[in-house]
Amino acid sequence: MNNLKKIGLTALAGSLVASTAYAGALSVSGSAGVKYQSRSGSSGATSVQGNPWSDSNGITFSGGGELDNGMTVGVSYTMTDAAFSTSNVTLDMGDAGKLAFGHDSAHGGIDTIKDKMPTAGEEAWDDHGSGDDAGVTDVGADASLYYSVNMSGITASASYARTGLGTDNSIALVASELVDGAEFGIGTGTNVISATSEDDLTTVYGKYTSGPITFGVQLSEIDKTAANSDVDREAAAISFAVNENLSISYGISTVKYEASTSVDAESNGFSASYTMGGMTLGAVRNTTDSFAGTAGSDREFTEVSLSFAF
Repeated sequence: MNNLKKIGLTALAGSLVASTAYAGALSVSGSAGVKYQSRSGSSGATSVQGNPWSDSNGITFSGGGELDNGMTVGVSYTMTDAAFSTSNVTLDMGDAGKLAFGHDSAHGGIDTIKDKMPTAGEEAWDDHGSGDDAGVTDVGADASLYYSVNMSGITASASYARTGLGTDNSIALVASELVDGAEFGIGTGTNVISATSEDDLTTVYGKYTSGPITFGVQLSEIDKTAANSDVDREAAAISFAVNENLSISYGISTVKYEASTSVDAESNGFSASYTMGGMTLGAVRNTTDSFAGTAGSDREFTEVSLSFAF
């Protein structure tokens, strides 16, 4: 086993054993919602079949406690629609950073910044079907070891996963205090696809907030092993907080395919959300021209949702 993984797992396991002598806290949180969806388009677009209404729910059990050395250990387990979703064990070492092991890629690496455009709901390219996330730098959610640390306003994080095909790994840097109201990030990583191919991932973004308005730009690149198969994505978005409850946003993106048989896929989308306590009413309208790089394959997606958090 890789030495880094040994160290991380040993630290986490030791922390769990040590924490048994101390009282911990257990909390339960969750969500439930109902939504109406409509999909349409040309050239093989998949429409919502049968009942366009659907519901979803999720529940998370979280526990944690403080060790005698001041560090804290946490455990979480999440189920979505009655099926296992993610589980994580974390060790917060204070100024030395945080270690985590589990299936939640939000703990570190390039997955934490793969999609940073401001939005009141969905991204402009979302929910058109398989392939709508082309050009998004996603390492994946295999059981991974994560590490993150904040140093003077700059957060550095990394992810590592040993799979049956090879090693998935990534790093990310996020600066949120260099310029008032601005945030910048850059990440790189490797995602093993098969025994003979892998994706090299790179993304960079910037966001700026002034009062109720946030504007962002993100550039991502996926270099594939196969010749003439690279994919790039350019995205931009703006959001506006009308008041404490209502937000609206508009986003655009362009996916560029290196293959000579493909054309650029152009997406744009509007989102709105209205929140009252734990209840959120949302609406999304997304369109994509030349979906997945196929000329004439246009997609439209509409969603209205009502969700509750507790």
